[in-house]
Formats: sequence, structure tokens, C-alpha cells
Amino acid sequence: MAEALPADADAGELPPLVLLVHGLSGIWWTMRAPMLALAEAGFHAVAVDLRGHGDSDKPPRGYDAWTLASDLTNLVRALGHSSAVIVGQGEGGFYAWTAAYRRPRAVRGLVVVGSPHPLATRRAALRDRHQRRALVPRLVADQVPRLPERRLTRDGAADVEEMLRSRSAPTWPETDDFRETAELLRRAMLIPKVAHLSLESRRWMVRSQLRPDGRDFRRAVSGVLSQPVLGISGAEDRFILPETVRSSSAWARDFSSGLVPGAGHYPVMEAPAETSRLIVDFARRVTPS
Repeated sequence: MAEALPADADAGELPPLVLLVHGLSGIWWTMRAPMLALAEAGFHAVAVDLRGHGDSDKPPRGYDAWTLASDLTNLVRALGHSSAVIVGQGEGGFYAWTAAYRRPRAVRGLVVVGSPHPLATRRAALRDRHQRRALVPRLVADQVPRLPERRLTRDGAADVEEMLRSRSAPTWPETDDFRETAELLRRAMLIPKVAHLSLESRRWMVRSQLRPDGRDFRRAVSGVLSQPVLGISGAEDRFILPETVRSSSAWARDFSSGLVPGAGHYPVMEAPAETSRLIVDFARRVTPS
């Protein structure tokens, strides 16, 4: 976990909290650009390592959506706040959506980056052949034991770099920033237990579809949220299609969308200035003055 505060923050009173949550194979470092931009804009910005990733604890259980969402809302309280704007990239956004249903008073607003509402993702995977082709094969492949962990860690976790490259727009992978990011995330994946535990949450997402806990989850997140939601997509994202993110408007009373030119699935890293601007503007809009 890393945090940033405004330079003029009053030691006796924390500014409003924005919690930033990485996606699959990520760590807090991938959210550093909006974290710093938010602090400069007057927010208490905290980027976290999800359970099982990076420097976080790595217990053998607790990788269902409810537990991971509770980790986020419990952290809001532990940081001395009653509510936060939660920003989630990819699977981090899945848990941000879940947190808004789990403890609505703790979530002042949501920013989801390449992360549709859980039911929007499910519906698109069933009905949209382009979204299904992009998303489902890897999810299904990750359900078998042991082999996915070996794929993630062999050759120094080269698969992590390949995922970044294949899901990005063409420009970013040719930069020094991409090479630095890929090297860091490859090392993070090689931390003991991380490969297995990062896959456990994906396994829950798929296996729960046919179990009572999955039916209960879908029922619990079927309502329309009252919190404002901003859905950000890279204009060139071919992994989670921008139209799938926009379809999340059916589950949020106040839903807006932002499209980042020249970015693929990782606009926070591919276009940090533009994506950070969208996040800061949204946080200002939903935070009482």
C-alpha cells in the first residue's frame, strides 16, 4: 500500500479519501499516476495491494468477491474515514462494484477503468461474440489446477509481459515506461504464492456461476446504485470492449463514461495524464465542498 497527501494537509483532519485498486497481475504501483494527481488536487489518495498480491497478506482463503470487497471497505475505516471514492482497474473494478453494494455508505462514488458491472460482463460474455471471444477463453483456461500457475511464472513470468503487450494499444509497449512496468510486474508475480492466489479470485468468478453463492451474488448486485459511477475505457481496448463498460449504465442511476484516446485496456498506465484528469474531475464532483 502507498498513500499520498496534499502538501498542505492539516495533521488534525484528513482530506477526503480516494482508494485506488489495481487489476489482475498488478500491484499498487500501477495506480501511482492518479494517486499523485489526486494528492495534488487535495485528496488523501491511497493505492493498495489486493489480498494475495504484492506486499499484502497471502492467506489461503478469502478470494471471493464479497471478502475482497470487504477488505476495501474495512480499509476505508482503518484509514480513519467513513467513506471514499473507490477507483478500480480491471478486476479491481469488479471488487469496487461489489463494495458499493456490500457497504453503500462507505462508497461515495465509483470510478471503474475497463471494468463493467459484474452483470454487464456476464451478459456481454453470453450475448456478444466479440466480447466472449476476448474474455472467456483465458478465464476458462485458468480453471484447471496447477497449469495456469506454471504458465504465469515460467520464463521469469514472461506471460505477464505478454498480457500487458497484447491488451494495450500499439504505442505504449514501445516505450521505456512499458519495459519498466513489465519488469516490475514480472517480479511481483514471482513472489511466493502470488500466482496461485491471483488466480483464485478468477476461479471464484467462473465457478460460482453454477453454485448457490454465485446466484446469491448476482441477486445482491442486481439493484441500481445511487452512488455516481464513472466508467473509463481505452478507446482501443479490445479485451473489455468500451460498449460493455457503457452498458453498466443499467445498474447506476448516475452513470457517465470517459473514453481515453490511444489507450487499450490499461489507460491508467498508457495515458496517465488524461486518465488521472478524468479521475480527479470525478472525485471533485462527488465530494462535498
